[in-house]
Amino acid sequence: MFRVFSLKRSLQSLHGHPTLKTLPATARSATKTPQNPLNSLYPIRSFSTSTGSSSDAELRKYIGYTALVLFCGAATYYSFPFSENVKHKKAQFFRYAPLPEGLHTVSNWSGTHEVHTRNFYQPENIEELEKLVKESNEKQGRIRPVGSGLSPNGIGLARAGMVNLALMDKVLEVDKEKKRVRVEAGIRVQQLVDGIKDYGLTLQNFASIREQQIGGIIQVGAHGTGARLPPIDEQVVSMKLVTPAKGTMEISREKDPELFYLARCGLGGLGVVAEVTLQCVERQELVEHTFMSNMKDIRKNHKKLLSENKHVKYLHIPYTDNVVVVTCNPVSKWWGAPKFKPKYSIDEALLDLRDLYEDSLKRYRTGEVAAKSVDGNEPDLNKLTFSELRDKLLALDPLSKDFVIKVNQAEAEFWKKSEGYRIGWSDEILGFDCGGQQWVSETCFPVGSLSKPSMKDLEYIEELKRIIKEEEVPAPAPIEQRWTARSQSSMSPASNSSEDAIFSWVGIIMYLPTTDARQRKEITDEFFHYRHLARMELWDKYSAYEHWAKIEIPKDKEELVALQARLRKRFPVDAYNKARKELDPNRILSNTMLEKLFPISETN
Repeated sequence: MFRVFSLKRSLQSLHGHPTLKTLPATARSATKTPQNPLNSLYPIRSFSTSTGSSSDAELRKYIGYTALVLFCGAATYYSFPFSENVKHKKAQFFRYAPLPEGLHTVSNWSGTHEVHTRNFYQPENIEELEKLVKESNEKQGRIRPVGSGLSPNGIGLARAGMVNLALMDKVLEVDKEKKRVRVEAGIRVQQLVDGIKDYGLTLQNFASIREQQIGGIIQVGAHGTGARLPPIDEQVVSMKLVTPAKGTMEISREKDPELFYLARCGLGGLGVVAEVTLQCVERQELVEHTFMSNMKDIRKNHKKLLSENKHVKYLHIPYTDNVVVVTCNPVSKWWGAPKFKPKYSIDEALLDLRDLYEDSLKRYRTGEVAAKSVDGNEPDLNKLTFSELRDKLLALDPLSKDFVIKVNQAEAEFWKKSEGYRIGWSDEILGFDCGGQQWVSETCFPVGSLSKPSMKDLEYIEELKRIIKEEEVPAPAPIEQRWTARSQSSMSPASNSSEDAIFSWVGIIMYLPTTDARQRKEITDEFFHYRHLARMELWDKYSAYEHWAKIEIPKDKEELVALQARLRKRFPVDAYNKARKELDPNRILSNTMLEKLFPISETN
């Protein structure tokens, strides 16, 4: 009968349950005891006792048995596993549990990780935050710090409770002479950039997008690209940390440097980052140059590309020898911006992708090929951006290796026709359209120094592409490859004692271009197989470690133990756990992911 009740209750959730967007704009906790929603679906009726014939009683009894059988049959039907030829939509009916009053859904951007919680706090200032942390510690109530919810692995999510600093988003102080800015940690990157551009300042580097909160982007060790430029946490000069056990602490390179370097990339486990002082640079225009290359030419010019360009990244296209190279450099004071007229318009560049979509859709609808996902709503291809068009294409058959190869080849043609220059401010130029919802795994590994690169970065890519081909992985483009200098933050994947050390960051991806629950599950399974192949053959060989916002917890216990041991070889786990015990003894800032990655025993 439980399945029947679940079915009935889930109907309420289809009318829309609370999400992060519907939360109030003040610090609060849901304390009201919710009414049982079953009461409205199944009203309680009072039955008076009366005498009657035994035949009436028997009749009522058998009617009751009949109703019970019907209900059980319905429950069995709706909960029984469906075969492949059953419409996928039926499998979604139980996807979301009902949400009682005061229970909120919080998910990451890709929809790959989600929690329900009654406790979601948004303090408006540091005093409210300090009070919240203190009271939560006294009551041992969990308040995991969560930022913009952009991390692919949902590292900031916790069912027991979360604190979000979106309302603490002010620029507090700008020191134009020292080129430093002090901000509240809830400010988003784009807000910060817009807030300091009138001072002629900007951030040293940027990740692919601008929606991250500053507190979140430094805590997970996020990065941009440029072999001379470190990850973003290295821009932090000082910060204010609100801790459960020791209150508010101001730490910097001069003031408690050991904790400072540990907490800069602290994964939200050592305290809630409330304020951050960042070292900025002068705002400047950049020239972006995009051109197509191949692995032979890349090998020949790799050292020059790394050393002579302020920013550089490669976009490798699986099942082809094509490499899209994107470099960014300041506009020359002497020569100015290059004069360039593109050979192709954006419509001409997109032509191969549009033609492939129309041809594939025609073949699928005529039954020549079985489509995995074709709906009756044909999009206006002329209104779709490059990444939207790629998503539409992949949605037709995302796990067919042969079809994905065609999409990759069409993407290569798009990039060939998009060669050229673009000029703009650094915060406009250094972004990247990552596409729609997706699974992604990104690893970081050492590749020598600028003066003597090891070329391990290119070897890694060549081996990865070999694995993809041999295992027939339906790997979409791109495999994104970026570089950074080292970080002094001890928990950063790019931490190193050598000032000249450089690191390569390589991201593999599988898009989730559909809302179909069964198809998303199939793509998820294929992605984790893809990731498993890379992990088994490459990670140990190249000393590669996953980005903290993209690491996933293994379900297998032996794999989890192996991961914990592997992390201990690379990071100061004992020092990190010691700091956690001192600053957060009740672990109110922790969540399941942190506990599994860095388990704390009583003897630690």
